[in-house]
Parts: sequence; structure tokens; C-alpha cells
Amino acid sequence: MTPHEGGDRVPASAYLTAIARALPEAIVTNADLQAENPDWDLSRIGGKTGIAARHIAGPDETASDLGFQAASRLFEAMPEARATVDYLLFCSQSPDYVLPTTACLLQDRLGLSTDCGALDFNQGCSGYVYGLNLAQALIVSGQARSVLLITAETYSKLIHPRDRSVRVLFGDAATASLITGEPGGARIGATVLGTDGSGARHLMVPAGGGRQPSCAATKAETTDEHGMTRTLEHLYMDGQELFLFTLKRIPELVSATLARARLSADDVRWFVFHQANAFMNTHLRTKLHIPAERAPMYLETVGNTVSNTIPLTLHHAGGDFQPGHRVMCVGFGVGYSWGACVLDWDTVRMV
Repeated sequence: MTPHEGGDRVPASAYLTAIARALPEAIVTNADLQAENPDWDLSRIGGKTGIAARHIAGPDETASDLGFQAASRLFEAMPEARATVDYLLFCSQSPDYVLPTTACLLQDRLGLSTDCGALDFNQGCSGYVYGLNLAQALIVSGQARSVLLITAETYSKLIHPRDRSVRVLFGDAATASLITGEPGGARIGATVLGTDGSGARHLMVPAGGGRQPSCAATKAETTDEHGMTRTLEHLYMDGQELFLFTLKRIPELVSATLARARLSADDVRWFVFHQANAFMNTHLRTKLHIPAERAPMYLETVGNTVSNTIPLTLHHAGGDFQPGHRVMCVGFGVGYSWGACVLDWDTVRMV
């Protein structure tokens, strides 16, 4: 990574230029889950979540494999971009190894320059907004000219197959976004971030890390009063607590972001929320008085893909976005962590 030097112009803004995506080949539908679990009411669950299918990584397919696929597609469409990338950001809560940093492996695998900075950050549902904010800071500070932001998640590997509360929701995916200082694309504008770690216990994998290392006890299966089976090494989610957190904190986040951008809600054409599930997102949108046609939803065939949901929705719905539109991206969830930013839309290439 080579900072701007001497008389080189340091950009005043950063721009989201392109988004590519990658989805695993394997698909698990609600019908598949119903056949495997006759006691689950997938008709009711599907109606509430808005999810009918999700892509699932193969046994030997990792988050970095999916991230590599997404980035490779971006570079195939924009061959000149590979040589310009001087910082790689990799957002994932399912890294390939405890160490080394997965971003280092991707730098080599993608053939990026050894002058390229590379780091992982473990952020989850707010990760894309955090990644845009980090990329913007690198570019406008002159530390980077072109940032490759990869989001990649394989939550399916953290889920017990008999835990209905999470298995019906989550899918695997990856995206690759190119952020540069060259005008065009979508200018990254006002951003607001927040954290409340007191809510960490409501969405977590309790064991397998440094606090509670893996052992025979952490691998023991238990079934709770709701019939959900898991071990301490599997993902746990308290859906009711997350719902209450979202309805309390996210309207405040949207208001704070509008205030920082000196905009009203009517000045923003599109609101792209983290795609948690249809029930939660509909309640959130209703509380904010945002019409459904201004808040695209992309859940039915991919599920909740954690840090990928916002870029996947931008990729899916971006054809409707026009130059001059403002887009607010709103991420929230595990941590608790939240973030929102305003994009001034021009033309973003979807690969």
C-alpha cells in the first residue's frame, strides 16, 4: 500500500463503483427442510420470514472461497481494477482459520500487489456499512486509492440442523465491492455508527473461542423449552430480544443519519435495510413510515446472509436506482452493532 505523496491529489470523497456477488451452488428449500423435519411448520415459518430457500456452502467450501469467486467475477468484468487495488477489507464472522488473517490469503489468491494492505474485521449484520466507512476513511485520508471490500459468510456451518430458530433464516453468500476516489458510482456520504455490547449474548456462538474453549461439555447437545436443539458451539439467537432492539434503536439511527446528512426522509429515495427477515423488516419500515416500494427486500431465495444482505439487495434492486437518487443503507444486529450511511447514486456496475 502506497499513500498519496507530494502533489498527488487526495480525493475529497469515496465512491462505490461496482458490486459482484457469489452464491453457493447448493440450495436448501423450505420443502427440503419440511421433509427432513416433519414437526416443523414451514408454511407458517416461510410466510412470516419471507424466506423460501437459501444457498448453503459445501462441506469444503469456505467464506474465502465464496469471497474469491465474487472478487474474481468483479475483476473479470473490470480487468483493469486488479492492479489498482491497494487495500483489501474482508468482513466475515466465519474466517477460514483462527490465524492467519483470511484477507492475507485472499491477497495472494487474487494476485493483488504485495504493496496492498489487507485485514479482516468481524462485524456481522452491520459489516457492509462499517466496510464502506473504513474504505471511505482510507481513501479520503490518502492512505489508499482503490479498496476491495469483500463480505463473505458461511453461517450454515455454525448452525445445528435441529435448531429451527436459526436454520430457517440464514444462508451463505459473498460479495465484492470496489471503492475508489474517482467520481462516479455512488458517493459515500454521511455515516452514523453505534455499538451496545450489553446485547452480545442475544446472538452468539458461546463456546469454541478463548473465553470458553472447545471440550466434551461444549459439544454436548441440549434441547430447550421451545424444542430447539444445539450445543454451546452452535449459533444461539434470542429472536424476541433482537426484534425489540431493532425497533428501539434503528429508527433513532435513521433519524441521526438524516440529521448528519442534513436531509429529510423524503430526500432519500431508497432505504436498503439489513435483510433480517420479512416480519422484522416490515415492522421496522412501518414504524419509520417508509412505503414498501422505497424499501426493497431480497430474502425469498437467499435468506439472511448477514454482512452480505445490503450489497446483495443493492445488486438485486440497483437497476431501479437512477442518477441523482439518494440511498440509505442501514445495517444492524449481532454485537449489538449498527450503522447507516447515505449513498448519492450515479451508476454502480453490477456484476
